[in-house]
Amino acid sequence: MSRTSSEKMAVLIPGMGAVGTTTIAGVMAARRGLAEPIGSLAEFGRLQQDGETVPLRQVVDMTSLGDLVFGGWDIFEDSAYEAARSAGVLSDRHLDLLRDELEAIEPMSAVFDKEFVRNLDGPNVKPTASKMEWAEALMDDIDGFMSRNECDRGVGIWCGSTEVHVDIEDVHLSLEAFEEGLRDSHPAISPTMIYAYAHLRSGLPFVNAAPNRALDIPAMVELARRERLPVAGKDLKTGQTLMKTILAPGLAARNLKVRGWYSTNILGNRDGAVLNDPGSFRTKEESKLSVLDSIFDTQDQPELYGDIQHKVRIDYYPPRGDNKEGWDNIDFSGWMDYPMQIKINFLCRDSILAAPLVLDLALFTDLARRRGLSGPQEWLSFYFKSPQVRGGRVPVHSLFEQYAMLTGQLQEFASATADQTYRYRRDDERHQAAAEATGE
Repeated sequence: MSRTSSEKMAVLIPGMGAVGTTTIAGVMAARRGLAEPIGSLAEFGRLQQDGETVPLRQVVDMTSLGDLVFGGWDIFEDSAYEAARSAGVLSDRHLDLLRDELEAIEPMSAVFDKEFVRNLDGPNVKPTASKMEWAEALMDDIDGFMSRNECDRGVGIWCGSTEVHVDIEDVHLSLEAFEEGLRDSHPAISPTMIYAYAHLRSGLPFVNAAPNRALDIPAMVELARRERLPVAGKDLKTGQTLMKTILAPGLAARNLKVRGWYSTNILGNRDGAVLNDPGSFRTKEESKLSVLDSIFDTQDQPELYGDIQHKVRIDYYPPRGDNKEGWDNIDFSGWMDYPMQIKINFLCRDSILAAPLVLDLALFTDLARRRGLSGPQEWLSFYFKSPQVRGGRVPVHSLFEQYAMLTGQLQEFASATADQTYRYRRDDERHQAAAEATGE
């Protein structure tokens, strides 16, 4: 018998654009038997149990798709149906069948600051106020949504746009400084940080699916620890970076010498328009460039990987819409340093690849919370370009190592008794105390 949690769970999405509405529509279609949630480990994954391979849902108590309730915020007033049609990801064949359900989901007014996303503007925004007042308004939204929909718990997942790059400043270094910064509307506090703060203060775990600096600041880690809530991020690993984390470990395993890796993309959706701004592109570039560092050991094998030229470009090309295209050129050499090349042309549907990741992260982050885990969830690194880790650790980027971390944790959840669940919580609290003692 499947082990599922039967209480209603809110999935709150800041940024109900292409990724958010594709996720919502896909879950609705799966509930009705109209389409399969392909790409979701939660729905199609399997684990070893008593010497047999069994469906993940059979042995891990994840929330049923039928118990998920969707809501969120957006700077545009379009319902989920209208937003999905505008995004152009899904065909009328599916959207017409789901129209009534999708039209019922209307976005709440968003916290928006054009200083952080310069190439977008919309009418559905909260009135000008201090950033603390914005955070309190979001907390009121969360409380009202949970009450109206009779949800026992929830998860927030940022699916909004890429913000301009933000350096860590004093205002980010402690919760006390951050809250003072909210009251003073400090310019280095971004909307994503405000959403993260509001969710954690409301008792909901938060996931950052964009490359924005939101959760990976000391203040947010401190708040997550204080509220005993899990957090995860950042930047969903969907297209070109997914290919890198599959191919690069193979080259490293064969001790081939990598000289350069050039990547370029064309993208025509709202995300492409946002990334056309240099400030937002810098945030994305930092996330995409980081993935090769831990896969190729530049320190222990400088003769193979000490001078890799890694370049990333993204160009906004409106005719392509959500169907992103990525080209990669890898220059490497083998025996006696003879040169070779690999060329990749990946034509992908960005939101189709992202939607199952959003679903998995909602279900697994909720599971982590119910098992007593808090702070950054490194076992969810599988889903991110730039995984958030506990202070001082180096992120793991190899997809295969990340998959082992993910399934290993799920295997522990599947095997856990009440005593073992208590052990997770106790070990987590021990790490928290150690982190506080060392100033992590």
